[in-house]
Amino acid sequence: MKKIFFILILIPFFGMAQNNLSVSVTGVKNSKGKIRIAAYDKAKGFLKFDSVFAAESAQAVKGTTNLTLNLPKGKYALAVFHDENDNGKLDTNWLGIPKEKVAFSKAKMKTFGPPSFEECAFTVEEDQKLSISF
Repeated sequence: MKKIFFILILIPFFGMAQNNLSVSVTGVKNSKGKIRIAAYDKAKGFLKFDSVFAAESAQAVKGTTNLTLNLPKGKYALAVFHDENDNGKLDTNWLGIPKEKVAFSKAKMKTFGPPSFEECAFTVEEDQKLSISF
């Protein structure tokens, strides 16, 4: 009986396997501040701070900065920015246009705003590598 109970407790965790998403951010212009990355798992709330599924940051390295996110299988979109002044937020001008470099998985900034979740989305099913350029 104890064995069956133990197995039933563990069943939900078998489907929660984490995958390493190694992200190389290229085109980093200097080593000031941090490179910050946010992963979103749904269109609703995309690019909203309170809807981030997972986040990571690393000291900026001129040229290429590498980060790793641990994510379960699923569909995601990434947003990246170079927080040069290391204040923990994306600085914008009075129109809301970013003053710091931003980039996205699979899409570029548009003339009149950021790309959509669907334009940036990709699927994680196993450990994988992704490159994002500023």
